[in-house]
Amino acid sequence: MVVENNVALQPYNSFGIVARALRLARVRDESGLRELMASAEWPALTREAPPFVLGGGSNLVVTGDIKPLVLKVEITGRRLVSETDKGWVVEAGAGEHWHDTVRWSLDQGWPGLENLALIPGCVGASPVQNIGAYGVELQDRFHELDAIDLHTGQTFTLNAAQCGFGYRDSVFKHTPAGETGLGLAGRAVITRVRFWLPKPWKPVLGYADLERKMAETGCTNPDARQIFDWVCAIRRAKLPDPAVIGNAGSFFKNPTVSVEQCADIIAREPKVVHYPMADGSIKLAAGWLIDACGWKGRGVGNAGVYEKQALVLVNRGGATGGEVMTLAKAIQTSVYERFGILLEPEPVVV
Repeated sequence: MVVENNVALQPYNSFGIVARALRLARVRDESGLRELMASAEWPALTREAPPFVLGGGSNLVVTGDIKPLVLKVEITGRRLVSETDKGWVVEAGAGEHWHDTVRWSLDQGWPGLENLALIPGCVGASPVQNIGAYGVELQDRFHELDAIDLHTGQTFTLNAAQCGFGYRDSVFKHTPAGETGLGLAGRAVITRVRFWLPKPWKPVLGYADLERKMAETGCTNPDARQIFDWVCAIRRAKLPDPAVIGNAGSFFKNPTVSVEQCADIIAREPKVVHYPMADGSIKLAAGWLIDACGWKGRGVGNAGVYEKQALVLVNRGGATGGEVMTLAKAIQTSVYERFGILLEPEPVVV
């Protein structure tokens, strides 16, 4: 495996921010990574900082050149692992494009991922972020994953419980506390992910936008392909295409509050968009909170808030990572001052 020097990262982050990786290695298979780890140059490459794992770059804000070794995951391949009368287990390489994998699974007659259509990024990032949309989270369709330990070079497998899934969270987003501590950030590279698609297939429709589509079309019993098409149409109407306008999708997590907190906010802001959660908490729509603070269409330098969806920050042309983060912090301050809620960014900032 060749380590490249001074690699431009603008094509590898969906914000389109100009930056460079001082050293970058393309991980196209497990053996290549192990060879690099066994090489004489590995200790020097990782002495100052653990490697930075890069997938599709769709959940990333680059604020400068990346000094740690960048491992660009490009492992491909998709297959049916097994099928029973209860469901299918489907596997994809970590470097496969997520949306293409969703569409491929439907083309093969294996439904279940359709609500997660058009989410940008690669398959390997899906469990890291526990991606979710329109009533389905990755953990609902997850079976297990394979990864390589960057300390030992050994392959290991994790099931859902071991991944520690939470709302846009997993064990891969946390730094381990000591050698035996939980947390795999900077310590592992996901190589393959397997999904559990249950039989019989059941549609997940309990979401306002999908209910609106059913009412508009008169289709009250959609199949998986119809839901896929609806989700794609909804997302395209709300969210900018990163190939046209640089962005990282939803920039902030939807905050959760107690019933009492929500009641207090509703007393002041009766139109606040909120959803009851299974654990008794209330989820608030971060986009609504940002819009209520008057941020839609505004910006800082060349970074702006998307005119059609306040939850999305965009690169209006030549934005730096610093401008994006200055804008994000200004939004956080506005929302906190008005609602007493501190919004948490979704993207990784490096």
